[in-house]
Amino acid sequence: MLDILIHSCQVIAPQSSRGPLKGEEMAELHVIENGAVGIKDGKIAFVGTAEEAAGLQAAEKIDASGKLLSPGLVDPHTHLVFGGSREHEMALKQQGVPYLDILAQGGGIHSTVRSTKQASHEDLYEKGFFHLNRCLSYGVTTMEVKSGYGLDRETELKQLETAVKLNENHPIDIVSTFLGAHAIPEEYRGRPEAFLEEMLTLLPEIKQRNLAEFVDIFCETGVFTVEQSKRYLEKAKAYGFGVKIHADEIDPLGGTEMACEIGAVSADHLVGASEEGVRMLGETDTIAVLLPGTTFYLNKDSFAPARSIIESGGAVALSTDFNPGSSPTENIQFIMTLAALKLKLKPEEIWNAVTVNAAHAIGRGETAGSLEIGRDADLVLWDAPNYHYIPYHYGVNHVNTVWKKGKKAAERKETYAIHSIS
Repeated sequence: MLDILIHSCQVIAPQSSRGPLKGEEMAELHVIENGAVGIKDGKIAFVGTAEEAAGLQAAEKIDASGKLLSPGLVDPHTHLVFGGSREHEMALKQQGVPYLDILAQGGGIHSTVRSTKQASHEDLYEKGFFHLNRCLSYGVTTMEVKSGYGLDRETELKQLETAVKLNENHPIDIVSTFLGAHAIPEEYRGRPEAFLEEMLTLLPEIKQRNLAEFVDIFCETGVFTVEQSKRYLEKAKAYGFGVKIHADEIDPLGGTEMACEIGAVSADHLVGASEEGVRMLGETDTIAVLLPGTTFYLNKDSFAPARSIIESGGAVALSTDFNPGSSPTENIQFIMTLAALKLKLKPEEIWNAVTVNAAHAIGRGETAGSLEIGRDADLVLWDAPNYHYIPYHYGVNHVNTVWKKGKKAAERKETYAIHSIS
């Protein structure tokens, strides 16, 4: 006897156990027309056609005719835990004020750092919980959360502790990343190496307290060089952390190549990735996590070379990059639309990029991002007739119901004014 049987809908059933999908594999999406999925004790117990499921018994049967069923989405790059907001900078950006000038006026990342330092654990927790609810409402059931708005020992640990508490209490599964090397604080201006050494002193405690699984660094002009980033990440690997990197977001410094050389699980952004970096992504296991929402919000013309990465044989994942400065959105569905329009990804590639590959990009390829018997029943039912529809119809939320580990975690209930003509 199943607990729940969802039937008579199109089912996206990607398989992720064998690793991320690379190159041409990304255009291969396992789709079951008139499909069905059964849930038992919080696990997926059946995946097949509605005809095959016809004889199954279930405590609850859901006729999902005309709808789409998919795995819960995975958002592999976010900065969820932060204080304050930066809406007032938008007018400055519209006027063409350079980011460095905004920074000099006390804005930019340093504004968020101040707000995060001033915020209590409770403030950060409540704000984070609010944003998680919104992420869940858009179909995300697993996501990565970075620190990086502290730039000092106390606040970085406060962010990581908040993420752990959120993971304990919110339905979304959170994978934590330590991004202490997100910027150079004002008191370390001109001394980036000294700041990196200070951040490295946090790693033993972070590892001992299990506050993060990954370590990340912002490798970019005016922040940390490729050489500094490589030394930092190699030391993090020696402590037993997986490593990720903000690479080549603006300038082609060689961060993508370095990420591939040291075996980073992902290289993120990559708008300025070189041809050599793209080639290396096709020859290694490093996943390209692309963030088109950031390019869109910053009103830039050039987007990451997604097609070239896939054609080179690389693996691509997609993410919101949710943060208060350069991508203030929790809407991963909008990111899917940008991936179609700006990255030129096919619908099949988009779905694999927000499920299978996104899960592998945060070390959850064995537990998230797919529909396989025995896995947690993380599912999304969509008010859409097929998988092509979500990136096509943009700017709205298509989620009908979200299940996390077999339990209903989010459901859209709309009420409408009824006007009758007499």
